[in-house]
Amino acid sequence: MSLIRYQNSDLSMWRSFDRLTNLRDEINSLFEGPSWTAPMTQAQLFNGWTPALDLYQTNDDVVAIVELPGMRKEDIELSLHDGILTISGERKEEAAEGDKNARTERFVGRFRRSISLPTRVDSNNVNASYKDGVLTVTLPKAEEVKPKQIQVNVS
Repeated sequence: MSLIRYQNSDLSMWRSFDRLTNLRDEINSLFEGPSWTAPMTQAQLFNGWTPALDLYQTNDDVVAIVELPGMRKEDIELSLHDGILTISGERKEEAAEGDKNARTERFVGRFRRSISLPTRVDSNNVNASYKDGVLTVTLPKAEEVKPKQIQVNVS
């Protein structure tokens, strides 16, 4: 019986796993960010960006808070029709002529975001304010949907 001396083997097999790990990380990075965590329409996926939006209710109002950093209030449009609030606008590119981007992560271009309101609102008294890149839209609830206190009389 002859013995074969152990030789330190080439670690190239493990280098293949490193390449696969790097490839996996690259593919995963394509799916990072808020745009992949919320349902999107085909138009949103291919034609612009979608700002983050929070919607909540108080006893008297429905409030929408929308993150729109880097926008001017003149570039923001609001509409309310049949219980659907639509916020649209355009964030314009600010690059100077001749600039070359090393990396671009901020979205520019048009956006449109429509959301169904959870209850009827008084469309004549909607208030919108824009400060520090955050749009706040306050929509008073219609009188017939506001909670009413009913006093119980003792007989």
